[in-house]
Amino acid sequence: MYLIQSFKRLGCSFALDDFGSGMSSFSYLKTLPIDYLKIDGGFVKEILTDPIALEIVESIHRIGHVMQIKTIAEFVENDTIFTEIKNIGIDYVQGYGIGKPQPFILPVIKNSQEMDRNPD
Repeated sequence: MYLIQSFKRLGCSFALDDFGSGMSSFSYLKTLPIDYLKIDGGFVKEILTDPIALEIVESIHRIGHVMQIKTIAEFVENDTIFTEIKNIGIDYVQGYGIGKPQPFILPVIKNSQEMDRNPD
């Protein structure tokens, strides 16, 4: 806990990943000073076909917001899931429906090239 608090004082943020995939997640939620709650993608990808998965995602989001924790939905694979997640009010999304993973260096190179063309 001390290590997390030390990093937070330096400006780092922390996320609890794959939340909902195990019962121990709830005890971590109560004890760790996290900033983001990443909802397990196994539930997210089923919200259109499984009412229980939808309720789980909505419940995790509500719990996160009661605790002032931002929520992130994993496995947002298409526009329909994106729309449902947006309607729930989840703060951030991640998945192929938003964009495919890419090496970090590509945006850096692109930005550098744009700066070379437009040196102000």
